[in-house]
Amino acid sequence: MRRLLFIVPAVVFLVIATFLAIGLTRDPSELPSALLDRPAPDFDLPPLPGRDEHGFSRDDLGGEPVLVNVFASWCVPCRVEHPLINRLAETGIVVHGLNHKDQAANAQAWLDELGDNFTRVGHDLDGRAGIEWGVYGVPETYIVDADGTIVHRHVGPLRPEDVEREIRPILESLKR
Repeated sequence: MRRLLFIVPAVVFLVIATFLAIGLTRDPSELPSALLDRPAPDFDLPPLPGRDEHGFSRDDLGGEPVLVNVFASWCVPCRVEHPLINRLAETGIVVHGLNHKDQAANAQAWLDELGDNFTRVGHDLDGRAGIEWGVYGVPETYIVDADGTIVHRHVGPLRPEDVEREIRPILESLKR
């Protein structure tokens, strides 16, 4: 009985220490996505008023690799990353926008000010499509392959080094 008084706390300590050690080896910026390597969810969003007659839906995915950028006018990091999104589109990468929980007039003014190189933009006022995509927060960027499968998720604003290290290599591998 006396030995148990020493063994039980030692075992409990080792279990806790093991979990802490495993937790410290993980990258806190990586958020798992249940949608990776699965078809993009079914969604059908209306367009931003005044932009064009087409919104953004599941039917717009497929045929070629695309980026899907989740953004909002109220999101400061979205403003920081948007010039990079525009540059990616200018290089021939198809970029669709999912405007998340934003007022249409604010989103349209934001695009008018910062530039609009999105091929399609869907207006997700209630956030339902964002939930279907597993959006944790804005901005987020997804890579969808030519079959409509989500192959990559980047949480947070894209930086030039993210584009060179992650986005371009994945897109290049999908062209083959």
